[in-house]
Amino acid sequence: MIFSRFRPRKPGQAGVCPYAHPGHGTPAGYGSHLGQEPRPVPDSEGPGPSGPAVRRPGTASGAHTPQAVRAEPAAQAEAFIRQFHHERPGAVGPGPRIRQVLDEIDRTGSYTHTAEELAFGARVAWRNSARCIGRLYWRSLVVRDLRHVTAPDEMAEQCFEHLRAAANGGRIRPVISVFAPDRPDRPAPRILNQQLVRYAGHRLPDGGLLGDPAGTEPADLALRLGWKGGEGRFDVLPLLIQQGPADAPHWYELPDDAVSEVRLSHPEHGWFAELGLRWYTVPAISDMALEIGGVSYPAAPFNGWYMGTEIGARNLADADRYDMLATVAERLGLDTTNERTLWRDRALVELNLAVLHSFQEAGVTIADHHTESVRFLKHIAQEQRLGRPTPADWSWIVPPVSGGLTPVYHRYYDPVDPDQRPAFVTRSPW
Repeated sequence: MIFSRFRPRKPGQAGVCPYAHPGHGTPAGYGSHLGQEPRPVPDSEGPGPSGPAVRRPGTASGAHTPQAVRAEPAAQAEAFIRQFHHERPGAVGPGPRIRQVLDEIDRTGSYTHTAEELAFGARVAWRNSARCIGRLYWRSLVVRDLRHVTAPDEMAEQCFEHLRAAANGGRIRPVISVFAPDRPDRPAPRILNQQLVRYAGHRLPDGGLLGDPAGTEPADLALRLGWKGGEGRFDVLPLLIQQGPADAPHWYELPDDAVSEVRLSHPEHGWFAELGLRWYTVPAISDMALEIGGVSYPAAPFNGWYMGTEIGARNLADADRYDMLATVAERLGLDTTNERTLWRDRALVELNLAVLHSFQEAGVTIADHHTESVRFLKHIAQEQRLGRPTPADWSWIVPPVSGGLTPVYHRYYDPVDPDQRPAFVTRSPW
């Protein structure tokens, strides 16, 4: 069943985020990627005092001559505006808007998307995500335009609201919250967490680890900032927001009603519930930048819903994560002394069955890899009818369980274009 966080919700103060814990001083080891030292503010890529900085895809500031940098924003912006008008039947021609955008770039080195352009760009970025098997639903993405929100406290509150809206009582809703873009004179604030909800990894005195190994580094940073930590395997990490490259991050405890989780059980084995496993319901990625027409939005958390194998075959099964296969195999009574018994495979299937069963019993949206594979081929067919390619990374599209039994296994895909935009991209350092 879905259950709330164990701590009681803290009362709030008017105008103040009740979960705020601003950093004190500048602890070692933080930056746009956890564990990096602070970096200087990058040089402006365009003249002018305001407007989002327009970047060349896949490059950091200062990588080109001023002439090249000035030329590229205009080309990227024009290409996006033409695509926007081309895919919107009945829209007026792109000419007037292109002239307006180019004039703004000429004056300020950047431009501002309309609300409609932002929503279209965010949805197409999902459509272009070569590693995502669930792109059939790209048009349903709910876009929250939060470009006016720049204060860490307000950003944290909006992230919590994102999780509430996405959870949607169990009927998970695809949502993106787009915060302020980078500007020529300063970068925008960033969310340091990989996901809005993630479990901590606690270092033990004996050198061992409790919790999620993937959450060890952010937990270390949070502890240096003043977080008290926890003592369990599934302690939710605080949200970490950094306003600028020289600023200490602020940390925020996630409120009870912003985090929903499902306790895991098995439809045939009662002992499975005794393992004490659970997982959160909203996988909201928060460490990638959204790039649209040359404009970079470094804080744009987005989510779909889980495919069961993401939890059962990776998060709970990988040797460098929760590493549960041997435990499940032992409880199943399998012979783990010989690889030919296929004990890992058998334990993996039961673990994935438990995930799907538990989410279904809790009334929470989740997809199985067989159904989602069929839907992905439907998405490809739809895109082909519209004359659009569907770049896909085979190693990510094919499920980690029974891949050869799914229709996405036995075929080739359009090649991945790293310069395709709009897109979600690896965020460059400060």
